[in-house]
Amino acid sequence: MFEYETDYEVGQDNIEVLGFDIHNPVFFLSAGLVLLFSAATLIFPESSTQTLVAAKTWTLQSADWLFAITPIIVLLFALSLCVSPLGRIRLGGPDATPDFKIHSWIAMLFACGVGIGFMFYGAAEPLAYYTDWYGTPLGVEPGTPAAERLAFSATIFHWGLFPWAIYATVGLSLGFFAHNKGLPLSIRSTFYPILGERIWGWPGHIIDLFAVVSTIFGLATTIGIGATQAASGLAYLFGFEPNPGLQIGLIAAMTGLAVLSVLRGLDGGVKLLSNINMGLAFALLMFVIIAGPTIAIFTGIGQNFLSYVGDTPSLTGWIGRTDILWFHDWTIFYWAWWISWSPFVGMFIARISRGRTVRQYFAVVLLAPFTICVIWFSAFGKTALAQHQSGTGELAGDMTSASLVLFEMLAGMPFPEITSAVAIMLLVIFIVTSADSGALVVDTITSGGKTDSPVGQRVFWATALGLTASALLYGGGTDVLQSLQAGTITAALPFTVILLVCCLSLYMGMRDDQKQMNAETVDKAAEPAGS
Repeated sequence: MFEYETDYEVGQDNIEVLGFDIHNPVFFLSAGLVLLFSAATLIFPESSTQTLVAAKTWTLQSADWLFAITPIIVLLFALSLCVSPLGRIRLGGPDATPDFKIHSWIAMLFACGVGIGFMFYGAAEPLAYYTDWYGTPLGVEPGTPAAERLAFSATIFHWGLFPWAIYATVGLSLGFFAHNKGLPLSIRSTFYPILGERIWGWPGHIIDLFAVVSTIFGLATTIGIGATQAASGLAYLFGFEPNPGLQIGLIAAMTGLAVLSVLRGLDGGVKLLSNINMGLAFALLMFVIIAGPTIAIFTGIGQNFLSYVGDTPSLTGWIGRTDILWFHDWTIFYWAWWISWSPFVGMFIARISRGRTVRQYFAVVLLAPFTICVIWFSAFGKTALAQHQSGTGELAGDMTSASLVLFEMLAGMPFPEITSAVAIMLLVIFIVTSADSGALVVDTITSGGKTDSPVGQRVFWATALGLTASALLYGGGTDVLQSLQAGTITAALPFTVILLVCCLSLYMGMRDDQKQMNAETVDKAAEPAGS
């Protein structure tokens, strides 16, 4: 293992303020921007939301091509690393051993990478595409066999390999430069091969600032979507109308739970909750498979995978599309969401993946979530479509609210009260683990890469996440998703550029590391016997 020769020590630019050990100026700029946005949105909700929507419109008109091409580039880059000689590099060095067993590793990946989205969109997204709720993929005629095929292939397209290639690449970059090169666990470290010692100055400060802001908005969107669905579920079960006050109250309660999880640490907090959630999610999945259209689900898994493979080339294109509104509202939003999540998920993956080779790392981080994705959306989506097509239950009519589809689907199955309660519990735990892990990641960046900063700092960032999510929900009024989308797409644009440059920098660092290892091997082979 060949570490970079740098005089920089982790945390050397930090200052201590009110018991915090924070990096100056990254912490103050990040916290100031987040708090300023939250205050402005809460005080001037309509004006703030209009500004966000205008920024989103400009971003889509000017840079939709950039969002569209970035996941393709990143996935091809990840696959090329996996099959190249660089795939033999081990995170942490040749003698490093894994910190977590494989099942705990996968459980934490699942809980922090896809959990809330699977719950919110598992039944809703295929049904939305099939019924023309805000457009259909490739402009297909709704309610037709082609619409059903594309409903699943487009959903898997959004949730499968592309997002996990983004997460895995950012995670590998962070893990390689931290575990193998001795640099701080911070986004700026991934640019050392390009910027050198300049990463410790303003170029590095700006990179980390964009990473923090992108992460905050991406996580706030996730928390907002989860709270919206949890509120809808509670209202559905107990027969009252959901409202922003309930949603914000749920965010406050779950932020409090996230703070408690933060206080318990990684093993006692995120790891424990992730394992609990993995068990509950598996139980709910098996229930839907058994109580739903079982044969259609099992046959659909293979069919949906093949449809995904066949339809992906058409879905990736961005030139001359006839479904441009669908493309912007769904695909580009998803790509922006995944990119904004990548500093959070990537750093979390980097922290839990020490001891894995690059090939092992990509095999699990790409294929395990992708496999779960195909099975999950096939089970929940087929069940929702079966109820709609047969004209039974509350999904027989037109789709009115994405946040209600899961509960309306469960209402048409046995034990609806129990399964709906389990679904709400899953949502709550997913939100708590996301907020906990996100606070941990943002705190690491804003403390100069230190992983042993005071607990109060993670509590601060968990609270800031809850505040930002509440502000976006409050500012969105009746169109919450529009507000959440606008914030995510706008905040993700700068980090999209950072992500692409990060790929180049990672390749340069791994290539140099491989050259040094090969040179050392040649030198040892050339030594006289017995020397």
